[in-house]
Amino acid sequence: MSCKRLIVFWLPAVVLAGLGGSFLVPLEHEAIDYAKRPTHDPITRMNAKLKDGSVKLKFTDDGMGYLAAVLKALDVPVESQVMVFSKTSFQAPRIAPRTPRALYFNDEVTVGFVQTGDVVEITSLDPNQGVIFYSLDQEEVAKPRFERRDTCLQCHQSAATLGVPGLVIRSVVSEPSGYPMFQAGTKTTDHRSPLEDRWGGWYVTGKATGKHMGNQVAVDRDKPESLKEITARFDAGRYLTPNSDVAALMVLEHQTQMVNLMTRVNFEVRHALHHQRTMNQIFGDPLVTRSDSTNRRIREAAEELVDYLLFVEEAPLVEPVRGSSGFAEVFAKRGPLRELDLDKWLFKTPCSYMIYSAAFDGMGPEALEAVYARLHQVLMGKVEDKKYQRLTLADRKNVLRILQATKKGMPEYLKTASL
Repeated sequence: MSCKRLIVFWLPAVVLAGLGGSFLVPLEHEAIDYAKRPTHDPITRMNAKLKDGSVKLKFTDDGMGYLAAVLKALDVPVESQVMVFSKTSFQAPRIAPRTPRALYFNDEVTVGFVQTGDVVEITSLDPNQGVIFYSLDQEEVAKPRFERRDTCLQCHQSAATLGVPGLVIRSVVSEPSGYPMFQAGTKTTDHRSPLEDRWGGWYVTGKATGKHMGNQVAVDRDKPESLKEITARFDAGRYLTPNSDVAALMVLEHQTQMVNLMTRVNFEVRHALHHQRTMNQIFGDPLVTRSDSTNRRIREAAEELVDYLLFVEEAPLVEPVRGSSGFAEVFAKRGPLRELDLDKWLFKTPCSYMIYSAAFDGMGPEALEAVYARLHQVLMGKVEDKKYQRLTLADRKNVLRILQATKKGMPEYLKTASL
């Protein structure tokens, strides 16, 4: 074995290829330094405004505390409310079918509310560092402050989040108390999951007549379906709305895994380039040198992200779905690529709206270079794989047309491409 090969063998490196694996990214690695690097997420900015008094949060005595004020300050629509009654949160003792946990979201933050809870829970998406976890004490003070809670990583960094600090929608079979029956199995769900595997432990309002796991506990013979039947199980007056909108839930499912993928690609590429720089220094190679293995790691990470971005493996709907809160209409007005289909697919145009997020652009130039190159290949029909038959010529033309008109920062070859 050559000296060079020997060094490659023992040099500490983090090889993360295969984004769906169970490897946990070492967050203390100097390429990431999750706990110490400065953050630029919405809650970091909000804390600064709370400190200087340019934003104030109103506390209410209706049992919801700061909830309504937080949603307004962060521009999170009330129509996004979804409810989970399984005890799958650190506030589990307060969660049950009669007291579900309410979640609200936009592109960058999710807000969690539990009746009689000590805190409002918040996740906030940093463009470079991924998901950061916070809480806000439900106690009225002159200048409230969101506190970072890295202890949340005990549950929010796992194989279900692709090994990075992330988000997860989990489907479980719940006991009447809300405790998950883990012996029955759990499923992490997103737009690729068949409907029959989704929403165990969640309330689902609207029209979702196909077989699914929502709205029921283990002893139910006939699960409730109508809004009236569902809200009979809890006191809807103690929430901002009685809805747990199925359309909002499906969008949140898609978004959570998209967030995890963007973060994982970001971290993967940073690890790969850090390792490459170390190798170049050891062997005296030019700093711009990239090995085949480095290029492969970056390319394969980009391919997985683009497949998810374009809904390549999306599970089709067996029957049409309709929401109950007006979320679909509110969501569509917030930007491009947000018009829901809900007849056969989630979206009318198979490309994620998260391509416009700061986290997408924050993946870095090397990651974006690989992602855009792969996106171009797929949209031009240059990838020979049966799974891409999901994307019709009309779909690819439509995605390309919308991105060319609305997405800033794309390379010239994508801006001028035509089909």
